[in-house]
Amino acid sequence: MAEKQVISLDQAQIGDCIEIKKIGVTGTMRRRLLDLGFVPSAKVIAIQKSPLGDPIAYQVSQTIIALRKEESSKIFGEIVKNDSKSTD
Repeated sequence: MAEKQVISLDQAQIGDCIEIKKIGVTGTMRRRLLDLGFVPSAKVIAIQKSPLGDPIAYQVSQTIIALRKEESSKIFGEIVKNDSKSTD
């Protein structure tokens, strides 16, 4: 089996499901991200990029949240298989 690749959220392609492993943000922004559901082991789906690529919309739990690359580049996780995103 292939090893899972760890990437930052801003590197995810639209539709990728990422399981969060590490949050490298500190201070009040870290607290805000944790409160919004960006916690280790949470699954996040990249939903949509703005025309210029920043910010990017992510679905975490039942909420869609837009993050700037400044924050999303400091949240790391593994791409996981997500059966719910298939359209079959």
